Amino acid sequence: LKVNILKWHAVARWTWGDDVDGDVCGICQMPFEGCPPGVLYPGDGAPVVWGKCGHAFHLQCVSQWLSSKNSCPICRREWEFE
Repeated sequence: LKVNILKWHAVARWTWGDDVDGDVCGICQMPFEGCPPGVLYPGDGAPVVWGKCGHAFHLQCVSQWLSSKNSCPICRREWEFE
C-alpha cells in the first residue's frame, strides 16, 4: 500500500518555556508567559534561564535563590547556567 500526500497544512505554536514541565517557574510558581513578583510586564527583566540540570526559572527568581545557595531549587545539584 503506497500513500501519497497531496496537501499538507502545517500549524505551529510558540510559547515561553516550551521545553519546561508545567511552564511555570519552580520558585515563584508564576507562568513563564506571565510576570514574576515585582515585574510589571511579561518579559520585562524576567528572562527564562536554564541550568545544566535541565530546570528553568525566571532569572530574577533564581538569582535571588543563588544569593544564599549554590544549588538548583528543584534537584539540589550544584547550579550551573546552561
